[in-house]
Amino acid sequence: MRSLRISVTDQCNLRCGYCMPEESYTWLPRSRILKYGQIAHLVRAATLLGVNKVRLTGGEPLLRKKLWRLIEQLDGIDEIDDLAMTTNGVLLVERGAEVFSAGLQRLTVSLDTLRPKRFKEMTRGGDLSRVMAGLDLAQELCPTRIKINCVAMAGINDDELESMLDWALDRDFELRFIEYMDVAGATGWTRDKVLSSENILERIEAAFGAPQPAPKAGTAPANRFHVEGRGAFGVIASTSSPFCGTCDRARLTADGTFFTCLYNEEGTDLGTAIRAGSTSEQLAQTLAAIWVQRSDRGAEERLALAEQRGILATASHLRTRPQSEMHSKGG
Repeated sequence: MRSLRISVTDQCNLRCGYCMPEESYTWLPRSRILKYGQIAHLVRAATLLGVNKVRLTGGEPLLRKKLWRLIEQLDGIDEIDDLAMTTNGVLLVERGAEVFSAGLQRLTVSLDTLRPKRFKEMTRGGDLSRVMAGLDLAQELCPTRIKINCVAMAGINDDELESMLDWALDRDFELRFIEYMDVAGATGWTRDKVLSSENILERIEAAFGAPQPAPKAGTAPANRFHVEGRGAFGVIASTSSPFCGTCDRARLTADGTFFTCLYNEEGTDLGTAIRAGSTSEQLAQTLAAIWVQRSDRGAEERLALAEQRGILATASHLRTRPQSEMHSKGG
């Protein structure tokens, strides 16, 4: 375990079809949401086991009030040398300056289309111009290259692969195409919507020439490639070519539920122990006991289902287990 993804809220201001397709949701009880000091306490415990990377996610993390206060606390933990955030970008104009001033080091923005009308349809009401304005500001403030995550879906936005990459290369963003995953929350998932990494790379080669392999960033999930004279991009083939054997990520929901795999249905409640005043050493012992016993191969097990593969969980089932939703785990 080297990387900890922390969902600071299960709320989101967009409703993307591959993550939150339903009309209504069961939200985590507000009384159970961890305070910033409690989150930082858990992170300090995780560093005792070797965690040195933290990524703040959601839902939409910038919806959490005064998020910069948490970032300041995490930035003060010496063992954390990579402090990042994934956002949909809608609130970057309002809150980007304060999170970077507080110590945020890296930024990933989820963006699946460059067409305003399609963006509004895919997100059920989102305004693309706000995301673009936020990206303009973030590019001035972010100390490292901004990454763009694009979920590539057949018949939905696959006609924009080439234009998305051309735009990202021109803007000096590193675009990562992500295969559509059948995780909990993706209640509209079907195999025919999955655009495989092989298909993506074939399309890129036809438009830009054969992409050359680029150095992989440690255990990061993206296979990176270089377009000659332009820059790098990545493909995350988590559906067609899982990377379970090298995954060093753990996840914490906003109410303190700990997951060792994005496909897990059952997590471990750490929130109760945190709220009860467990020490860093006690929390570290609990985390270690969970991690050394993990045998997660969620993506590989899903791939092995082949023709029988369908949605992971129904909407009605997820209403009884809101921690299992992708927007709660911080996909």
